[in-house]
Amino acid sequence: MKLFLPFQRIMAVAEKEWIQIRRDTRSLILTMVAPAFLVLLFGYALNMDVKNVSIAVFDQDRTSFSRQFVEKFTHTEYLSLNYRVDKYRDIDGLIDRGKIALALVIPVDFTRKIKSGRNTDIQLLVDGSDSMTSTVALGYVRAILAQFNIETRMEGLNKAGVADMEMPIDVRNRIWYNEELQSKNYVIPGLIVIILALVSALITSLTISREWERGTMETLITTPVRPFEVMTGKLLPYMVIGSFNVVLTFLVGHFVFDIQLRGSFLELMALAILFLMGMSALGILISAATKIQVLSIQAAMIVTYLPSFILSGFIFPVKNMPVLIQGITYLIPAKYMIVLIKGIVLKGIPASMMMTQIIFMIIFTLVVFLLSLKKFRLTMPD
Repeated sequence: MKLFLPFQRIMAVAEKEWIQIRRDTRSLILTMVAPAFLVLLFGYALNMDVKNVSIAVFDQDRTSFSRQFVEKFTHTEYLSLNYRVDKYRDIDGLIDRGKIALALVIPVDFTRKIKSGRNTDIQLLVDGSDSMTSTVALGYVRAILAQFNIETRMEGLNKAGVADMEMPIDVRNRIWYNEELQSKNYVIPGLIVIILALVSALITSLTISREWERGTMETLITTPVRPFEVMTGKLLPYMVIGSFNVVLTFLVGHFVFDIQLRGSFLELMALAILFLMGMSALGILISAATKIQVLSIQAAMIVTYLPSFILSGFIFPVKNMPVLIQGITYLIPAKYMIVLIKGIVLKGIPASMMMTQIIFMIIFTLVVFLLSLKKFRLTMPD
């Protein structure tokens, strides 16, 4: 019977917390709808695919051969030939106004040199203010130029009587896990982790501070419940809400963005609940430390959103960061969950192959929970 009492007290605290959640209907609806809405919104906004890059051409040669060369840049979804200019000044204006990312300048003697078997130069003017788009666009242009060079050389060799010449290396690509190389396939799973981390910490950061501001903490202190039972009881309702959010956000990812789950859904849910426990415990730690709802929300935003977004490897690769910053990333639980979710969703690998990330998440959850217990005391402040 004594062993059953702690469970009864935990469930009593959980029921009390659930009653408070239900009374604030607007916040409850927002908490259960906001994650799916944010995935929908940012899923479309965070598109990392570089397509339809606007380019301009300044053709000084003006021959049928140079026009055929320019046509090579019109048969791809990655480049969009929107402008044909007659002087350099027009290129400057287009780049300054952000109308184009790069410009291709063909010299006057372009055809004559190519036809005579000599080398020639073309000029690429690039807008470096958007380094990512410009770098990718340069890669597209260089690929087109490489193919054009091969075709031109082969045509010259054919005229010289050399036929059926084969290249020494034949590259055949086989892409795994993201066959279409679409950014949504790795952005959406990572985005779900970031949003769940933020929402979980935010909603639980109000639990203890709300008790202090409403004056109900004094009543709670007079009861026989222990800090462990209070914290566990307060976490339970938010675990239910968090689990619902996990399912809902993945349904959005599947039916809206066509994200296919290749691994075990049960493993994914178990790891998501572990992650939610850690982030929710972090929210309670913040709430116990601040005791003021406004301050709790501000602290939760600072502690969860920016570190999870920037230092988790979601957008910026961790290996490209300075060594000191790489060390800090080990304190970010979203870093481990992103690896786990991509492994299960995109690669279909079992959780047992990612035990390092799971162990780090377990350690984080235990440490934060113990710190919350140490900070949370059922006594009146001095």
